[in-house]
Amino acid sequence: MPTGKIKFFDTDRGFGFIAGDDGSQVFLHASALPAEVTDPKPGSRVDYGVADGRKGPQALSVTLLDPVPSVQRVQRRSAEDMAPVVEDLIKLLDRASGSLRKGRYPEKELASRLASVMRIVADDFEA
Repeated sequence: MPTGKIKFFDTDRGFGFIAGDDGSQVFLHASALPAEVTDPKPGSRVDYGVADGRKGPQALSVTLLDPVPSVQRVQRRSAEDMAPVVEDLIKLLDRASGSLRKGRYPEKELASRLASVMRIVADDFEA
């Protein structure tokens, strides 16, 4: 079986490409991935079968050999450190909802702080 690395994969569209070790590029459809893999990371090593698709070579029966560790998981904050961040987010959301109930969006400073805290929480929860 040929081996290579995930070049990219678009989860929303359900496809991507594998860069083969032999220099070839192979189309990768989500249906060729193992059931437990929904979002393969670029750089993950794989082996796969190849079939001729309508537009060229297509990967079949993809197996992840050594998935690339997520940088986000390595940098993930502890649950104890996240508790005050979530509490701050709740306070900011409460302030923002007060403005929205009065028929206006929150001022720029609050909106900017709210967006940055939401990104932090989302990244750490998703990791």
